[in-house]
Amino acid sequence: MKKYFDFKGHGTTYRREIIGGLTTFLSMAYILAVNPSMLSLQGIEGVPDDMKMDMNAVFVATALAAFVGTFIMGVFAKYPIALAPGMGLNAFFAFSVVLTMGIPWQTALTGVLFSGIIFVILTISGVREYIINAIPMEMKMAVSAGIGFFITFVGLQGAGIITSDEATLVSLGTIHDPGVLLAAFGLLVTVILMAKKVPGAIFFGMIITAVTGLIFNQVPVPDGLISAAPSMEPTFGAAFEAFSDPAQLFNTQFLIVVLTFLFVDFFDTAGTLVGVASQANFIKDNKLPRAGRALMSDALATISGSIFGTSTTTSYVESTAGVAAGARTGFASVVTALLFLSAIFFSPLLVTFTSEVTAPALIVVGALMASNLSKIPFNQFEIAVPAFLTVFIMPLSYSIATGIAVGFIFYPVTMIMAGRRKEIHPMMYGLFLIFILYFIFMSE
Repeated sequence: MKKYFDFKGHGTTYRREIIGGLTTFLSMAYILAVNPSMLSLQGIEGVPDDMKMDMNAVFVATALAAFVGTFIMGVFAKYPIALAPGMGLNAFFAFSVVLTMGIPWQTALTGVLFSGIIFVILTISGVREYIINAIPMEMKMAVSAGIGFFITFVGLQGAGIITSDEATLVSLGTIHDPGVLLAAFGLLVTVILMAKKVPGAIFFGMIITAVTGLIFNQVPVPDGLISAAPSMEPTFGAAFEAFSDPAQLFNTQFLIVVLTFLFVDFFDTAGTLVGVASQANFIKDNKLPRAGRALMSDALATISGSIFGTSTTTSYVESTAGVAAGARTGFASVVTALLFLSAIFFSPLLVTFTSEVTAPALIVVGALMASNLSKIPFNQFEIAVPAFLTVFIMPLSYSIATGIAVGFIFYPVTMIMAGRRKEIHPMMYGLFLIFILYFIFMSE
C-alpha cells in the first residue's frame, strides 16, 4: 500500500493520511444533509409532490456518489481530493431547472448524465487537461487564493460570524450568539494548535469544538450510533426514464441545462484541482501531473451520481482542509470515501459536526491558501488586475466559476494592452470567448 501511493516520495505516513482523510470528510460531511434538503425542495411552499425528490433516497445517493467519486480519485488518480454533489450545482438543479423551468427532476438527472458522458469524451481526448495546463501560473495562483477567500467566507457565514445586511449586504453577526462564540472558540483553539505545529491541528480543533458544543448544549446530541440505510428505489435509475420520451431531450431548454452543468462543473473542478494541487505543491512546471486521471475521476463520479439519483458530483475545495492536516496521497481519499460509505449507516453522528464546528477549519485553510497571493507579481498591472478580480469576485458572487470567468476575460485584454501578446497561450483566447458567451447567454 505504501509503495502504491508512494508514501516515501511524498514524505507521509498512514497516520497523516488517515487524519487528512478524516479532516476532509468532516469538513464536507454537511453535504449529506444539505443536498437532500436542496433537491427535495424542503421548506418551499406550494410545490407539487411530483417535483420533489425523495429526501431519504437522495441522502443515500449523495453518500454513494461521494464514495464512488472519491474512491476512484484516490485509487486511480492518487490525489487527496474528495468529491461529492456540488453546492451551487444542486441549487441550479433544484431551483432553476426543476422549479423555474418546470423540467421534471428525472429529466434533470438525465442532463447530469449527459454532461458526465461528454466530460468523459473531453477527458479522453485530452481537451480538459490541455485547457488546465494552458492557464498561466499567475492565474492558477489567483484561483487558489480566491478559493481560499471563498471557503473562508463560507465558514464565516455558516458560523454566523458574518451575516446578511440590507444596507451593506454583509455585516458582523451577533457576537454574543452562542453559535458564534462556539465558532470563535474553535477558531482560537485551531489557530493555537496550528501555531504550535501540532500534527492534525485542524482535525483536532474540530473534535475539541464539537465536544465543547456538546457540553454547552450548542451541538445536537446524536439520537444513536447506527441507523438502517434508507431505500434508493425512488431515485435509482430515474435518469434513464427520459429516454422513453425523446421530446424531453431534443429541445433548446434541455440543451441549455446540459451546457450549464458542463460549464459550471468544468471550471469548478478545474479551479478546485488547481487550488488543492498548489496547496500540496503538486504542480510541476506549471502542469498538474495525472491531471487526465483526476478529471476522468470527476467525470465518472458525475455519471454514477446521476444514476444513483443526485445532481452533478464534483471535486470539493474542502479537500484543502485534509491537505493542510497532512494528506498528500490518494490513500487519504480512500479513507474519506470509506467514511462516506459508512455514513449511510452512522448518519445520526453527523449532526454533531455543525457549521459552527467546521467553520474554524474552513477559515484557517482559507488563510493558508491566501499565501499563494505572494506568488503573483502585483507590481505588474496587466497581471494584477485579472488576478485581483479572480480572487475578489469568487466570494462576492459566491461562485468559483464566476471568479474564474471574470479574471480570464480581463487577462488577455490587459496582457495585449501591455504589449505582451506573445506570452498569451492560444487557449486563453478561446476561454475569453467562451466566458463572454456564457455571461451573454447562460448566466442567470
